Amino acid sequence: MDTQSTKIKPEEIKIEIINEEYDVQDFTSYEKELVDFLRQDALGNQKQRLSVTFLWFYERKLVSYITLLNDKINLESDLKEFFREKGIHYKSLPALKIGRLCVDDRFLRRGLGRLMILTAIKIAQEMSKTRSGCRFITLDVKRSQDPERDPLPFYKKMGFQIFREQKTGPTSMYLDLQFIEEA
Repeated sequence: MDTQSTKIKPEEIKIEIINEEYDVQDFTSYEKELVDFLRQDALGNQKQRLSVTFLWFYERKLVSYITLLNDKINLESDLKEFFREKGIHYKSLPALKIGRLCVDDRFLRRGLGRLMILTAIKIAQEMSKTRSGCRFITLDVKRSQDPERDPLPFYKKMGFQIFREQKTGPTSMYLDLQFIEEA
């Protein structure tokens, strides 16, 4: 079987939090902005307690990363009414935000994006049970004109819904953890 198309299994992944000892310079992606973030900003943001970046290793190679931070969803208009009907009368609800998610070009289409989303769901569920309330996972999707590289269908397939679609700029999406099975 072609190893380029073989799905990577969760047990084959080693996840580490970024620190000075990891060399991230060999990481490549067609999304230059995501590579630049990893190389230039991820560690600094973590030191400032703005986010946490998890490096994913497969066979000792850095194959992907995901950056998480705190967020909230402001309840306005339809959302406000929707939650009021459920007895929730707050102005905002807590969320975990996927700030960045990127797979090295050499490891695309091997299931890593799906595994990272499932891991973020698990982190949010554990956080909500034992540390701090968390109702949603949020993210902002940078759209691509190339249908093969547009991440929106992937996130929809993973259960995310569009919160605000902009004519320009990223599309905000959310996943309501209330309706997700325990990971």
